[in-house]
Amino acid sequence: MRDEYDFSKGKRGAVLSAKGKTRITIYIDDDTLAAFRARAEQMGSGYQTLMNEALKASLAKDDKPLTAAALRRILREEMAEGAGR
Repeated sequence: MRDEYDFSKGKRGAVLSAKGKTRITIYIDDDTLAAFRARAEQMGSGYQTLMNEALKASLAKDDKPLTAAALRRILREEMAEGAGR
């Protein structure tokens, strides 16, 4: 073993990167994190995997934004149903 090593050209981070994944740091509400951890423990999987699946499912939804015209139609339908009760 050497007495000294030269780390001047060293880089921080993983030696091997995971393909298709990126390490990030985010802040999650404590109650949300606790819920994912509890679900993960019940299912026998990792909480980060469950969070990733939830994010993917959210992105997969093809919800169109609510337009003013659609909102007016919904409100008219609801008001008509309410008046008939």
